[in-house]
Amino acid sequence: MTADNDVKTSAAGNCDALLLDNQLCFALYSTSLMMTKVYKPLLQALGLTYPQYLAMLVLWERDAITVGEISARLLTDPGSLTPLLKRLEADGLLDRVRSKEDERVVQLYLTERGKALQQEALTVPHCILAASGISVELLRDLQQKLIDLRANLNDSL
Repeated sequence: MTADNDVKTSAAGNCDALLLDNQLCFALYSTSLMMTKVYKPLLQALGLTYPQYLAMLVLWERDAITVGEISARLLTDPGSLTPLLKRLEADGLLDRVRSKEDERVVQLYLTERGKALQQEALTVPHCILAASGISVELLRDLQQKLIDLRANLNDSL
């Protein structure tokens, strides 16, 4: 063993905090990647991408909302939503209408096709639950912990 190897071993031993497998961010990131991979074929059957699915979830909760409202709900920038919303409109799932009171405000309305797609999407959560391999109770607990973590991280900004 050389002196260089001793330094590397010592440095690695003192840097457990920097090991990839010890990073919460990597656990979240890699789990998100796997979740998206599980969703992909389910959503392809609906003709949606994952970001489009998230937007549709918001619209199925509450139709006739503004781009700003959907942006806030998805924790994203309104400008980044525009291409996604245009695609959903081109696919006949929603209509984008400028407000008569304020032309800067764009309101989103589900079309009949967009409303009907909700029924087709009802199988998706069941498939995700099955793929997770854990109980609904454990998933709900994990979800709440992640929501709490997100709130704490937001408060730290």
